[in-house]
Amino acid sequence: MNATYDKIGLNYSDLRKPDTRIEQVIGKALGPAKTILNVGAGAGSYEPADRQVTAIEPSKEMIRQRPVSAATVIQGYAEDLPFDDNSFDASMAILTVHHWLDKEKGLREMRRVTRGKIVILTFDPSFRGFWLADYIPELVTLDEGQMPRMAEYEQSLGPVGISPVPIPHDCTDGFLSAYWRRPAAYLDPKVRAAMSPFWAMGDVSEALGRLEADLESGAWEQRYSRLIDLDDCDCGYRLVTTT
Repeated sequence: MNATYDKIGLNYSDLRKPDTRIEQVIGKALGPAKTILNVGAGAGSYEPADRQVTAIEPSKEMIRQRPVSAATVIQGYAEDLPFDDNSFDASMAILTVHHWLDKEKGLREMRRVTRGKIVILTFDPSFRGFWLADYIPELVTLDEGQMPRMAEYEQSLGPVGISPVPIPHDCTDGFLSAYWRRPAAYLDPKVRAAMSPFWAMGDVSEALGRLEADLESGAWEQRYSRLIDLDDCDCGYRLVTTT
C-alpha cells in the first residue's frame, strides 16, 4: 500500500480533512494519555494537538502532505515499530489497519510499545446497509477480504470495547462512507481519488453510470428516502478501544 498511497496522497489532505465530531470521539477514547503513537498516520488526521505525538507512516507522499505540527514523524511500518516496550501512554490507528501486510503482527507491535489505551478506528466487514454497495457489490467483497473481523482485535490486543461511530451527514473527512447523504459526490473522480477502495477495485464506471441515472430520475431519492432527514448514520465504522 506504500506505492498506492504515494498516488492517493497527491490530493489527500484537500479531501480528507479531520471531522471535529469524530475527532472528539477519538480524543475522549485516548483519555489522559500525554504521549501518543499514531500508527499508519497518513497525513496526520486526528492527532491531538495538545499531546506529545509520534507518527509512523510508510508513504513519503503522505508524510509530505502533513500540516506543520509538533509531532515527531518517522517513515516506517506498523509491523516493525522502532520503539522499546511500553514507550507510549497510548497509541492510535485511524482507518489504516486494513492496509497493513501483517495485521496481527502490527496490532501486537502496538500492544508491545503501548503502556495504556490503544484506540483504533476501523470498519466492521460484517456490516451491511451502506447503499453504495447496492451499486458496487465489489465493496463488500473487498471489505471481507481486507478488513479484520471485530473478534480479531481481542485476539491480538486483549480485552477491547467496540462501539459504533456514526458518520455526520456533512462529514468533512472524505473517506468512503462520508458522503452517504451526498450521493452525487461519488461521481466526482477527484473525490474518489482520495478513497483507497476505488484504487483497489479499478473500473466501476458502469456502476457509477447507474448511480448517475438514478440521481437524475429521482430513483435514488425515492429508494433511500429514509436517509434524507438523518443528521448522522451508522455506516459500519467502529471504534475499538482496549479496556
